[in-house]
Amino acid sequence: MHRTIVFVVAILLANAGITQAAQQEKKDGGKEPAATSARNTSAAATDNKPAPATTDPAYVIGAEDVLNIDVWKEPDVSRTVPVRPDGRISLPLINDVQAAGLSPEQLAATVAESLRKYLNEPQVTVIVTAINSQRIFVVGEVQHVGAFPLIPGMTVLQALSGAGGFTPFANVKKIHVMRVRDGKHIELPVNYREVLKGDNPDQNIKLEPGDTVVVP
Repeated sequence: MHRTIVFVVAILLANAGITQAAQQEKKDGGKEPAATSARNTSAAATDNKPAPATTDPAYVIGAEDVLNIDVWKEPDVSRTVPVRPDGRISLPLINDVQAAGLSPEQLAATVAESLRKYLNEPQVTVIVTAINSQRIFVVGEVQHVGAFPLIPGMTVLQALSGAGGFTPFANVKKIHVMRVRDGKHIELPVNYREVLKGDNPDQNIKLEPGDTVVVP
């Protein structure tokens, strides 16, 4: 008799535990645990960080570039801004700041110094998200003529690839780069076939701002 009572009580307790767990799951409504939710939120915040257009620490910011100014734990001050034609950007609290002519690290230091009047030890990061100040041009017998952003280290072959390649009428042996140096126009020859074969790799010229690649 005693064993029967103990067995019944055990069954009742087990059923009560299952019922309580089911009620708790229903109450939670399938929500994920707070710790998991926090991790997901943190990961999403990391994923939302803007991709840099250049990672070159020596890159010099110019007019029309787009910059992401991130002030740690200060979302009201952080923002993405274009560099105006006068070379300056506008930020809360400190108004206009000279950006053109500085590297991202130098601009970050300048912004941080100005913000110290209002914030305690501000930590500033500057990311160049779009390069619009430095351009090269591709003209002639290519699929897409026009202006293209100058990516750091861009070569003639890369510029031609960005222009979609050649038309059937292109004279790929007579390509040249027009460049202004010391106020004078110079032409740098590029034989596309020789560059591809590796016979004349020096002709795969590293481009500079304002260069024009001409494909006759």
